[in-house]
Parts: sequence; C-alpha cells; structure tokens
Amino acid sequence: MQFEVWAPQADRVTLQCEGAARALTRDPERAGWWKGEATADDGARYGFALDDGPVLPDPRSRRQPDGPDGLSAVVDQERYRWRVPWPGRELPGAVLYELHVGTYTPEGTLDAAADRLGHLAELGITHVELMPVCPFPGRHGWGYDGVSLWAVHEPYGGPEALKRFVDRAHELGLAVVLDVVHNHLGPSGNHLPSFGPYFTDTHTTPWGAAVNLDAPGSDEVRAFLVGSALAWLRDFRLDGLRLDAVHALYDTRATHFLEELSAAVDHLAAEVGRPLFLIAETDLNNPRFITPRTENGLGLHAQWNDDFHHALHTALTGESQGYYGDFARDPFAALAKTLTGGYFHDGTYSGFRERHHGRPLDRARVAGHRLLGYSQTHDQIGNRAQGDRLSAHLSPGLLACAATLVLTAPFTPMLFMGEEWAAGTPWQYFADHTDPALAQAVRRGRRREFAAHGWAEKDVPDPGDPATRERSCLDWSEPERVEHARVLDWYRRLIALRRDQPDLTDPDLADTKVAYDERARWLAFRRGDVRVAVNLGKEVAAIPLGSRPALVLAAWEPVEAPGADGVLQLPGESCVVLSQP
Repeated sequence: MQFEVWAPQADRVTLQCEGAARALTRDPERAGWWKGEATADDGARYGFALDDGPVLPDPRSRRQPDGPDGLSAVVDQERYRWRVPWPGRELPGAVLYELHVGTYTPEGTLDAAADRLGHLAELGITHVELMPVCPFPGRHGWGYDGVSLWAVHEPYGGPEALKRFVDRAHELGLAVVLDVVHNHLGPSGNHLPSFGPYFTDTHTTPWGAAVNLDAPGSDEVRAFLVGSALAWLRDFRLDGLRLDAVHALYDTRATHFLEELSAAVDHLAAEVGRPLFLIAETDLNNPRFITPRTENGLGLHAQWNDDFHHALHTALTGESQGYYGDFARDPFAALAKTLTGGYFHDGTYSGFRERHHGRPLDRARVAGHRLLGYSQTHDQIGNRAQGDRLSAHLSPGLLACAATLVLTAPFTPMLFMGEEWAAGTPWQYFADHTDPALAQAVRRGRRREFAAHGWAEKDVPDPGDPATRERSCLDWSEPERVEHARVLDWYRRLIALRRDQPDLTDPDLADTKVAYDERARWLAFRRGDVRVAVNLGKEVAAIPLGSRPALVLAAWEPVEAPGADGVLQLPGESCVVLSQP
C-alpha cells in the first residue's frame, strides 16, 4: 500500500512499518509531501521518522492502538460489513441527545453505549450527539483534549466499535452526530508541530497557539481538517458534526475555513445521497454562521443557542453570577426575547462583556430549527465546580417546566444524557493525564479558578481521581424508581407531542407569541394552535389564554382547560400544553 505524509520542513522522511525501515521520496506533484510503498495489512503498525528524529505516529492515523504517543495502525475501511442500509435523517424536526461515551455506562465503551440505545429510541430521540471520540492520553476524559483527529479513542473500542455503534443506532432509526474539535489540540501527545506549521503565533486562543488557518502553510492545514471531517462522515456513516467553539477558529482569508468546510460537506452529501449537516458552537451571536453561502454566509446548518439556555437557567434558579448576570435582571423578559428572536444579545449591551454584543436574526429568513435549545449541556453542568445538574436544586415540577420549554420551543431541542429521568448523578470535570506534572497543574488550576468564585478548594473534585469519573457515570437503576420514572414519562409525552403536533416543528420563528408576568413567575406562548404555559412560582397562577375553547394535551399536574373567562388556573411549579384552534 502507499504511505504518504506532509512534512515540508524535513530533509528526509523514513517510514517504519512492522519493524522495517523504508526511505520515502518527495512527491513531485505536491510540495512538502513524501510518499512510498510498503506491504501492510489491516492492523500493521507504522510511523514516520523525520530526519534523525524519533518515529512519530501518522498525523492522519486512523487508529492509535497504544495511545497518541504510540505507533499508528493501518485500518482497512472496507473490512467492516455494514448491516443496515441508511438513507440519512435531516436536522429539521429532530430531538438531539448529547452523550459522553465514557460515562453513559459504567463500562465506558462504545459497545456498552450501543447496548443502551434502545432507551433513546423508545424515548423518541432522533439524533445522538456523541462528545469527542478522538484519542487522548489516558483512559478517561471529556474528549476535548484529543490529539489524533482522524482516529477513535482505543479505550472506547477503536474505529470498528464506532462503526458498530453507528450501525446499531441506524438500525433503531437514530442518526449520529459527532462533536469534533478543530480549534485546538490537547496539551499532551500532540505531534503535529513536528511535521509542519499546523499552528501559528499570528493568533492566540485560550489554549495557546491557534490552528493555522491563514498563515503560510495553511492550505495544507485546512485540507487536513476538511479531510478529517469528511472521513468521519464518509467512513463511519455519520449524519452530522458538531463543531466545537468555532469562534476560536481565527481566519482572515477571503474564504473562511468554515465556508470551505460547509461546501465540502454539502458536496459529500450529494455524492453519498443522504443529508449531512454541521452544527456550530459559537457565542458570537452572528447570524452569518448559519446563513447560506449563496447569501454570503458561512453555510453551517445550525448552531447551539446559549442565550436561550442562560435565560431559562436564570428564570429557573435565580443565579446571577458571571454571564448569567445579563439575563438575571429580567429573566422572563430575556426568555421571551429568545423564544421570539433567537438571540438575547442582538446588538444590545452586555454587562458581562462590558460592550455591545451580537446582531439580530432575520426571523423571515432564519428557520427556528437552525438554533439548538437546551436546559443542560456538558459545558453548563461540567464547568460548575461540583458538576451539579438542575436536578440537584430544582423540584420535579420545575424540571418538568424546563423540559416543556425546551421541547415545545421553536428551536431544535437537545437533551444532556440522564436529564430525561432527572439523574441524581453529577457530571464533573475529570481527566486522566499520564504526565504527572500536567495532572498536578490541571488539579491546581481548576481549584484556584473556583476558589476565586468563592468555592473552598477542598470542595472542588480532583479531576485525576478515578472516583470523579465514577461519580459522573449514569446510574441506570434510577429510571425504575418512582420519582425518576415520573420525569421520564413527562419527557416521553412531550417528545411524542412534538412529533404529533405539526405546529411544534414549524420553522417560522416569527409565529411564536409570548406573554409573561415576571412577578408572578409565569410564561405562556403560542405556536399555531398549540398553547404552552409554565408556572415557575409556588402559588397558583391565573394565566389569560383567550376565550376560544381549549383542550389539555399534557399537564404535569391535573389542570382544567380555561373556562368561559379564558383564564387558565395553573398550579405552582407546573406546566401544561393545550390545543386551542
């Protein structure tokens, strides 16, 4: 087979394959590329030595059996026999479920997670969003410190396990989305700088030097990232990618990297004959990310909407620290604004940033499904000092209200694993750094960070303690308990309503009409013929819904439809969905 590698600064490149050394030759057609032939079957170990340096793994390695610092292994992509024909599943009308392989089950493997996918299909989930699965040092971690962007973490099961997971998901009608990180690589096991200018000091990020998207050599770096994205979608039959922190992809070129990536993904979708999509994580509140390329946008298909989360979180909890401060002044007004306009910060002043932020969405042109709405995510739970979920602080009734707002809002809803049964387990920050000095630095840094916000250092879990990860694993006995089973049934009913009521998947953001009472702590909104009301207060709320007859479709607590006066009497910490044609 042919081996090739981009190493523009090397004078010599040697392939080490199965213990034999072979000098590679320069590719006359591609500057900086080296190539050569060697006999190698599936599983053969290999690496590249640059000049007189050590043997390093392939930057485009498809498998790292011994971790990021070990040799790469050849993967025959045709070896796996797909069992399930799959036409694909589009994003409009979806309900996503964010899942971390290492804590979804105690085993922490893709095969163990696949065995639990029936739960999601029965719940009514349509798309599973896997947190990053690229290799990182050690066994357990969040995945955002990955360093081999074309491979699958071996402790999760490696590439064939991911294919088995996707096959099982598709068998159940579930699409699969993968979270990928292009904005930085982890602090340990990253060998890319040895091969070429993958990073640049032209820009800086919170994680150090920026990925080189616009400096000399950036053509090949961009091709490396685009190729990785297409490989996930093509070779593993994934349905979409979630792009981590795209606001940290600094690119001054006329054609932005994300525009190039979205064009390549759309081309691949046409080639394979099934829908593929890209979801951005961004806090810039810039509609250009999700505007089509034909309209001078970047062409991404959707984005996470943290503004909706922050408004909902402050309304539910009353928290006002950090970025929540912008929303906590009038949380119901903030929630109403996001429900009708998508963004809260749409050119308004942000006290947290001490400047104006964002720009308005054109509701006539941006469909609601392009924004993802959620009450909890890995970030919003795991980046709290103790990884506490909403279920650690809120009553079941308030959790039901949160679910109702997420699952009936005009956005594409997303759940974080376990929230559907009000999981009692936290989801904490954990890492398994093999470098003791790095592990100690992470431990100290995390404790100092939260100590600055009033937490005692002893109360911040040690990321490197195996117990931190173990505490974060879902407890699959919980859904059988009465208090959890009731919340799970409510999620199931709401998802079924979303599927059965066309108004709840209507993409028209402008069609949502909201009323609220900040002091009484209730909010109600209309989407077509569907009326949704939540009461976050403890007392019964009198909510005027109009004189037209209404039918209760689902209610957390027993409630009567409004009488002749059109006023709904909604119990405290409760919610209801009605039809009012």
